[in-house]
Amino acid sequence: MTLDIINELNKVIASDHYDPFLVLGVHVLEHDPNSAVIRTFLPLAESVRLVMESGEKRDMYKMREEGLFEIVVPDYVAPFKYSYEVTYYNNEVREHFDPYNFLPQLSEYDRHLFNAGNHYNLYEKLGSHPEVIDGVEGTIFRVWAPAARRVSVIGNFNYWDGRVHQMRTLGNSGIWELFIPGILPSEIYKYEIRTPTNDIVEKADPFQFFAEIRPKSASIVWDISGYEWQDQEWFDKKQGMKLYDRPVSIYEVHIGSWQRDPANPDRFLSFRELAGKLIPYVKKMGFTHLELLPIMEHPYDESWGYQTTGYFSVTSRYGCPQDFMYFVDCCHQNGIAVILDWVPSHFPTDGHSLARFDGTALYEHEDPRQGSHPEWKTLIFNYGRREVSNFLIASALFWFDKYHIDGIRVDAVASMLYLDYGRQDGNWIPNRYGSKENLDAIEFIKHLNAIVYQRFPDAAMIAEESTSFYGVSKPTDKGGLGFGFKWNMGWMNDMLDYYSRDPLYRKFHHNNLTFSLLYAFSENFILPLSHDEVVHGKRSLLSKMPGDRWQQFANLRLLFFFLWTHPGKKLVFMGGEFGQISEWYCKVSLDWHLAEQDAMHHQLQYYVEKLNKLYGALPALWEMDCSHTGFKWMDFKDVDQSIISFARFGKNPADHIVCLLNMTPEVHYDYSLGVPELTEYKEIFCSDEISFGGSNVSNPDVKIAFNEPFGEAKYHIKITVPPLAGIIFCPIRK
Repeated sequence: MTLDIINELNKVIASDHYDPFLVLGVHVLEHDPNSAVIRTFLPLAESVRLVMESGEKRDMYKMREEGLFEIVVPDYVAPFKYSYEVTYYNNEVREHFDPYNFLPQLSEYDRHLFNAGNHYNLYEKLGSHPEVIDGVEGTIFRVWAPAARRVSVIGNFNYWDGRVHQMRTLGNSGIWELFIPGILPSEIYKYEIRTPTNDIVEKADPFQFFAEIRPKSASIVWDISGYEWQDQEWFDKKQGMKLYDRPVSIYEVHIGSWQRDPANPDRFLSFRELAGKLIPYVKKMGFTHLELLPIMEHPYDESWGYQTTGYFSVTSRYGCPQDFMYFVDCCHQNGIAVILDWVPSHFPTDGHSLARFDGTALYEHEDPRQGSHPEWKTLIFNYGRREVSNFLIASALFWFDKYHIDGIRVDAVASMLYLDYGRQDGNWIPNRYGSKENLDAIEFIKHLNAIVYQRFPDAAMIAEESTSFYGVSKPTDKGGLGFGFKWNMGWMNDMLDYYSRDPLYRKFHHNNLTFSLLYAFSENFILPLSHDEVVHGKRSLLSKMPGDRWQQFANLRLLFFFLWTHPGKKLVFMGGEFGQISEWYCKVSLDWHLAEQDAMHHQLQYYVEKLNKLYGALPALWEMDCSHTGFKWMDFKDVDQSIISFARFGKNPADHIVCLLNMTPEVHYDYSLGVPELTEYKEIFCSDEISFGGSNVSNPDVKIAFNEPFGEAKYHIKITVPPLAGIIFCPIRK
């Protein structure tokens, strides 16, 4: 045995080798090509026998007390198939094939694509994948850890001993690989990494498809293939259908607290259970889309999923990957699109996750002025590192590809765009031009959107972006970021500020009602009344409303009326639709008894259902959402009485409706309402209807337009205006 081989074996024994295949497994003897030496390192083994393909067993020599065994096979002929019969110190006997008797499986082209940042199906290569190689069933493991001195796969199968299954590096790609025979789905594992500073860390697999439920954190080998989807009709129907001119009414849901097991409130409902409860409810209520707060794996319930540790992993709280596939499948079969919240803006510092993954700042920046969020105590991805941006883009594509989702809402985009986000002066690093824009993040976002739309043209890419950054929802070839839609946070803040005020003082804040129309068509907007607005002392939507109980419900109906009639797509967080009283808390169910037992809550729920159905039936409310030609003020100057009115138009200008909102509890008689045409109009909807809990002030008679201008309109009709209510008039076509 040469000194070089002895040195290499010493490194394996010290579990400090970048390629244990150099000395373990089969090695033809240089002086005798017809013979080979076979070595294995099993530190906990008492004895090892080589099992020939014929069934013959030969004792292996324990050449080192640390657990290094070898045998010379004088009759070696390639290919040589064999296994080991291992007797451990606890007298357990196991037989398995040798992991070090398999060639590298990841192609050089795959490595090249990854290092270039363009391996969009990366989830099919990295991580753990059950495979059959050379007729042997097992799992192949791959992980990116370029600075590591050694990486091992550990689990129950090797007594969590990092010395046993040491991986090999693949060239200079930074990827480590090992095929372990006999490892089947449901096996738990982690990676044990020896860092450049000789520390040992245990990490979950960044590409895991499934994981143990918190507080445990090991990854689980899982086969996500084989689910038989039944949603082809859904995809055929929506092919080429752009959401810009379609009705979009989104129900935002936190899976863990929409509803829990009534018999055991501490138990989450599974995806399959929710498929039988949540989906029928969403369908009945008339919502077109279901948006889920992050369902990716996360350790801390109170983060609501926004501190993600598994970017390719469905959280085990609600079932396995196939359970979520079933849930999405059922949504599609019931005509409901699925949007997932996704968090590429930051990640938590949990020791088992991405933080300093190989002992270095691998996924994050080394400098905390770039690499950490001072407010959230989380870490920021290094978007300029090609492999990191590839990791994130592959994650987004993964959910479309493997789980058939319809859209992604990207969380906290503003924090990605600006280097000084949440930082004091002097605590951030300007870009190369001396300004605050994060150029790497901007390039990443453009790349992300371009690839998603290239591969999934009917996808919805939505940005939660709270600044005036130019072109968030404009195409990249026109200088935009390439998103399809942007949340209109300004509208939301203005509305909640306005509606929380006593109607007596609303005339002093009339600008809140009208300001959004100055910029309503600068982006493709979604109007959100989201989860962030009903937590942390902000109160529920109903509790924000002023006045006595009747006025609170009337105000909330009026807010919803403006949401559904204002240009832009719609989003309401769960519980708002029936008037949840308490703030949302992620660890308990919504108060469903309110809608079941209290008439006013049930009437509000019924009102939202009717709003959704009216919305879907009136193209004027959604066909021209993204164009100024779809909206025209009838009157926005009645400040003293806090009344506004406007018309919404479909693609055919003759297809229009006229909306009026009265923001005070006063009833107005013989009120002039501007209309676009000299024709007859009828009232088709009123939020003050008695079935909704209103006072039933209405306009039952047909209204004939006067050939006289009023406000911004050429003509007008005379109507009765109900208190704290919105009404819709439609022209009568003969």
